[in-house]
Amino acid sequence: MAFQCGVCRFSSPKWMGFCPQCRGSEPLVESSSLSVAVPVAVSESTEPASRISTGLEEVDRVLGGGLVRGSAVLVGGAPGIGKSTLLGQVGARMTAMGSRVLLASAEESVGQVGLRQRRLGIAGGDVDVIASSDIASVLDLAHTYDVLVIDSIQTVFDRESSGAAGSVSQVRSCADRAVRLAKEQGVTVILVGHITKEGSLAGPKALEHLVDVVLYFEPDDKLGLRVLRGMKNRFGTVWATGVFEMTASGLVEIPDPSVLALDGRSFFAPGSVIMPALAGRRCLLNEVQALVVPTNTNAPPRRSSTGVTNGRLHQILAVLDRRGGLSLSTAEVYVSVMGGVRTADPATDLAIAAAIISSRLDVAIPRVAAFGEVGLTGEIRASLQADVRLAECHRLGIDSVLAAPLVTRVDQLVSAIEDLRDKELPESEKTEGVVHNFAGRPRVASVNASNPSGFVS
Repeated sequence: MAFQCGVCRFSSPKWMGFCPQCRGSEPLVESSSLSVAVPVAVSESTEPASRISTGLEEVDRVLGGGLVRGSAVLVGGAPGIGKSTLLGQVGARMTAMGSRVLLASAEESVGQVGLRQRRLGIAGGDVDVIASSDIASVLDLAHTYDVLVIDSIQTVFDRESSGAAGSVSQVRSCADRAVRLAKEQGVTVILVGHITKEGSLAGPKALEHLVDVVLYFEPDDKLGLRVLRGMKNRFGTVWATGVFEMTASGLVEIPDPSVLALDGRSFFAPGSVIMPALAGRRCLLNEVQALVVPTNTNAPPRRSSTGVTNGRLHQILAVLDRRGGLSLSTAEVYVSVMGGVRTADPATDLAIAAAIISSRLDVAIPRVAAFGEVGLTGEIRASLQADVRLAECHRLGIDSVLAAPLVTRVDQLVSAIEDLRDKELPESEKTEGVVHNFAGRPRVASVNASNPSGFVS
């Protein structure tokens, strides 16, 4: 015989009036009939977990191919970001494809949920809705469904646990019961989670450990876009991203954000370079622009950056000045990743450096993408997942790329761009982005369509 805490599962051979582990005020309860698990070899498992499509390709991409049956997914995001809208669309699409979906809303009435669905004109099947904050009532109904959505885990409560709804003990207890339903009954459970003002998920850290997948729904710095990011995924890659635009009719998928980012770009202007940056395993092309303005004042020149840290900008400027022979000590330098996008990808160093050189020399670089990390000694290093970056460049018709090992030092990069000053390209080559040899110096590589992971010399 044993006695167990209903909140943290602490076990004791004798009864206690409180839990010494979580300091809960509820007494330990008797747990005399504990089930015994039987080990099974992985090779002998007869029913591999299958996936269910959500009906939204961007969501399926982040999940790794769809929802795994019997899994628990936590979706967090700021108030008003569109979590309920996203899951409402997912529920409608899945219902239309034959899945039974139950939406348990503790924040809205059934009429309010229906009003939002009709206002947004969400197409699809008719999702079943229950307006209840009692987790026991919700779970009693959920075992007959394929998918259960609880909106939100901070607003439901467990009568057998102490504390108010949203407290650490209540969130832990409700999440634990929901996850057990998923594992024992095979119901896919989606929990909506609130976030704190610091940006982390509200509630105990154990909440993220309990579930199989953690997703964050957050605003991109581009106006009107929303990004779904995978932070934990036991069944797929992490840091995958899905991009959406919030419209009057709900969330619209943006399957090709690179095209949106490059829309309206002038491909033949000094100080402009295409930058392939990674967001998880997904590569997004964007434009980085630089403006170098010589000054004659005694005041320290201004250096400003948007989308990259000032520390990174100052480091690249120092390397170009000291190792590349480019006089920048008395110049004002402004660097901006267009669209207000922020990036911490070190492989964007080369594109930033090339844009600065292009602006300083007033030489336009044709339709060329650049990626690589710039070291303090002036070397240009190869980047991780170069094949992913090259494939994305080729897909969008950018068949010329600057990267290691074709250019290995910043002084070579300066010389290569400087040679373009006196080299007038035919109009067709400006359009196609084909760049030939730079007088024996490093050349811009072309992506081979049949082998996008390699360079063509």
